[in-house]
Amino acid sequence: MTSPLLAGFLLGLSLILPIGAQNAFVLRVGLRGEHVWAVCLACALSDALLILAGVSGFSHISATLPWAEDVLRYFGAAFLIVYGARSFRDAFRTEALKPSEAAPESLKRVVLTCLAFTWLNPHVYLDTVVLIGSISTQFSESRGLFALGAMLASFTFFFSLGYGARLLKPLFARPVTWRILDVAIGLIMWVTAARLLLNET
Repeated sequence: MTSPLLAGFLLGLSLILPIGAQNAFVLRVGLRGEHVWAVCLACALSDALLILAGVSGFSHISATLPWAEDVLRYFGAAFLIVYGARSFRDAFRTEALKPSEAAPESLKRVVLTCLAFTWLNPHVYLDTVVLIGSISTQFSESRGLFALGAMLASFTFFFSLGYGARLLKPLFARPVTWRILDVAIGLIMWVTAARLLLNET
């Protein structure tokens, strides 16, 4: 039988690996080399809190607050549409700059943007609170180890993505590559927003 720790780690990793708005943002931060530690930590700690809430049985709150998911969905979609538009603007502006030439963003702004990507996405609640929370019931006394494994997956993934992005820096030495990345990020944001508005899971 697979150990609860490994089972939690593999489940957490499988849920977080697909590229999405949050992952695209972490990749961009890693490529720019700005506030990487803070962003990775914010993402991983957010996941850890949500996983803990799910394993603790907090998922039942959706039954008492049925409107909460709709509020998160519309706010999240609006945020993604705006951020996606910003990415398209950056990609097609005539005075495109290399990341080293661009003005650095403040730590507060970057972390708040990162938290918005996490907490305004209803799908993160389905993955962490509902799905991981419900599967954890299969492990009874070992539920804590299962949750720990899922949390370790988040920390491993986000820090690997954030700091591993530097390996791609030679590829992003040219402005045209950043244009392509910004277009890709914009598409990811808008597709994610569309999925939220269409209520696809």
